[in-house]
Amino acid sequence: MSSLKLDGFRPFGLSWPLCLGFILIVFAGVVTGSLSTDLAGGFAFMLALGIVCNEIGERIPVWNSYIGGGLVLAFVVSAYLFTNKYIPAAYEDSVRMIMDKADFLSFFIVFLICGSVLGLEKKLLLRSFAGYLPAIFGGLIGASILGIAGGLLFGVSPKLVLLNYVLPIMGGGNGAGAVPLSQIYESVTGDKAANYYTFAIAVLTIANIFAILTAALLDQVGKRKPSWTGDGSSLIRAGIEMDAEKEDRIPSIKEMGGAFFLGVGLYAAGNLLGKALLPTVFGVEIHPFAWMIILVTILAMLGVVPQETKAAAKRLTSFMSSCLVLIIMVGVGADTDLNELANAITLSNVVMAFLIVVGAILGSAVVGQLVGFYPIDSAITASLCMANRGGSGDLAVLGASHRMGLIAYAQLSSRLGGGIVLILGSLLFGTFGK
Repeated sequence: MSSLKLDGFRPFGLSWPLCLGFILIVFAGVVTGSLSTDLAGGFAFMLALGIVCNEIGERIPVWNSYIGGGLVLAFVVSAYLFTNKYIPAAYEDSVRMIMDKADFLSFFIVFLICGSVLGLEKKLLLRSFAGYLPAIFGGLIGASILGIAGGLLFGVSPKLVLLNYVLPIMGGGNGAGAVPLSQIYESVTGDKAANYYTFAIAVLTIANIFAILTAALLDQVGKRKPSWTGDGSSLIRAGIEMDAEKEDRIPSIKEMGGAFFLGVGLYAAGNLLGKALLPTVFGVEIHPFAWMIILVTILAMLGVVPQETKAAAKRLTSFMSSCLVLIIMVGVGADTDLNELANAITLSNVVMAFLIVVGAILGSAVVGQLVGFYPIDSAITASLCMANRGGSGDLAVLGASHRMGLIAYAQLSSRLGGGIVLILGSLLFGTFGK
């Protein structure tokens, strides 16, 4: 019986002897120092570690259903190994080169945005984005209400709950949220930015873990309540199919190349607008990814992208989200300091962060239901993708909930939603912070 099971066991699409053989070769290369530390060597190491964790995590009872399965295990194991310096320094630097200097995270997100938006039918696309802003505000309101309720339990005033907990957690991440919030705090209050940032990043780190775990739980709720969730690519309950999925023909290699260039071209256009031509609109900074989403949405609405290119973009997105996501999860884990997380864990911080995340979920789910969204998908994107550590947190949340097709909405939460929080932060610091 066991031999029959092994015969059908194909990790990462390979026969198990071939996959296991190359995993052992890669690990031997790390131990001996013979594995290169360039892009190819770094990918080999991150994939080998990710594949092992993914195969184990998908087979651990309870973990595979309620904690997030193999992707979350890859994140946790990587965080443990890198925090405790069990990875040789040369390969730690290799991973950081891929994630930081090469910015593989942005490269990954580019193609997920392009394929997920182009894969939506025009009417569905318009209705989705029109109702998304209310869903974001629903999450902010829900987070504030439960956050203030939690503050009453620990003797924390409502204004401190909003300033020190809700704002950094719902700010869309670290670089786009906690860092600029701390700068706004300093400019408005006169106190040092570091004093605010130290606490902000602590509660944000705790909330990020809760966001990933609750995303996995919501995925299980969706399996038990199918009417509450869609196909992982659409928010609207109307059931309109995606154009790209209607294309039965497998895209050619050239069409895949065209979709690739379309993705990086749109990213270049987003950077041109976000960094040179229109970095701010009415005083609000617009992130290049937000501009990219706007541009690809305009192309999709105008119908100027050929159907075969849409299908190729969708297929490219599927490859990135099903295969290369393991590289992302290992890289995100490598960037997570478990000691920093442990130092931030106090009863009040944990409970407050948890209540804010739950409040955000409920708020976005209720408003999402009212505007015609699937409540679970609305909660995952409009709330959990704000209550995490930005781009890397988005991918961890979507990976744990198996909804990579919703990356465009996740980025709207992190970028545009985060911008809304910065505006609210300016107002709240000016009112209560002095």
